[in-house]
Order: sequence, then structure tokens, then C-alpha cells
Amino acid sequence: MNHAGKSHPHIALNSGEPGIRGLFRFRPEAALPLNQLSEVLLCGDSTLPRGERELIATYVSALNRCRFCYYTHAAFAATRLPDGAALVDQVRADLGAAPVSAKLRALLVIAAAVQESGQRVTELHVAAARAEGATDLEIHDTVLIAAAFCMYNRYVDGLATVAADEPAHYAERAKMTGGYVAVWADALGRAA
Repeated sequence: MNHAGKSHPHIALNSGEPGIRGLFRFRPEAALPLNQLSEVLLCGDSTLPRGERELIATYVSALNRCRFCYYTHAAFAATRLPDGAALVDQVRADLGAAPVSAKLRALLVIAAAVQESGQRVTELHVAAARAEGATDLEIHDTVLIAAAFCMYNRYVDGLATVAADEPAHYAERAKMTGGYVAVWADALGRAA
């Protein structure tokens, strides 16, 4: 089912794969650079652990109500965070009460501001993140993760792709550790 309650996307895709994966099959030349961006932001070298970066993507996707991206990255975050799915659910339900570090909370507040509009990020947001120990690179990457996931969410939902509503559907894929480019290359190899 897609966000409109239909069982098919707005355009005819050449695969039955859900969400962005079906769109990547439709336009594979776009898939590689988009996967490379995700790879850099979510899997590349960073002082923010991968689970926290996946949580930023998850939080933005929840705010955008993008079911496919939310469930996908919630599963990736849950696999990589010590408190797993419970923490993901707590952040989604009430960021202020969620048991995350003050630094991560400040970065998630920045991500939420980006989700509304890039211009909603203020000097106060940045100062609060810095006061909790966030580096300029961590602030930069938070803004870019949030902006990228706004794009991914709108790509997936703008074409009304289908998504499973059962979180367990996403759990197995989340255990893959090779990164987004490797997972995409593996999927292409199996389809050939």
C-alpha cells in the first residue's frame, strides 16, 4: 500500500520492489549517485556513530510521514543502537523525553528545523549543539542528512511507491553491513 491507500505507484515501474528500491530500478543511472550520497552520510567516516546518523534519517522520515523511509531507516538504526527499536520509538514519540545524549538531541532538533525549512535553522540551534559538544562537521552532516532525507522522502511519496507496513519486513535488510552502494550492487547482481 502507498500513502494514498493504493496498491500501485503513480507511474509504471519495471519492478515490484517497494519504495526507493523500485524507483532505483526504474532509473538506475540516478540510483548510484543517490546511494553514494547515502553511503557518505550514513556509513562513511564520522565522529557520529552510524546508528545515530540512521536515527537522524529516521526522525526526518517520521516527521515527513514517509512510511518506506521511516521503516527502512528505523530498522537500520535499531540494529545499530544499543537500545534498538525501543529508542527509535521513543525518539519518534517524544524527542524531549527520549533517553539520548544532549548532543544527539540538539542535532535532532536541527534536523527537525531543516525538515520544516532550511531557513528554520538558527544560530541558537547551532550554538546549542556546539554547547553539547557537536563539531562543525557533525552539524554540517546533520543538516545534509536531514536535507537529503527530505528529498528521498519526497521522491518516494511523490511517486506514491508502495511500502510494507510491517516493520519486520525491513529488519533482515537492515542487518546488511556492506553499506548502501554494496547492497545496491548486490541487488543488481541478483537481478541479472
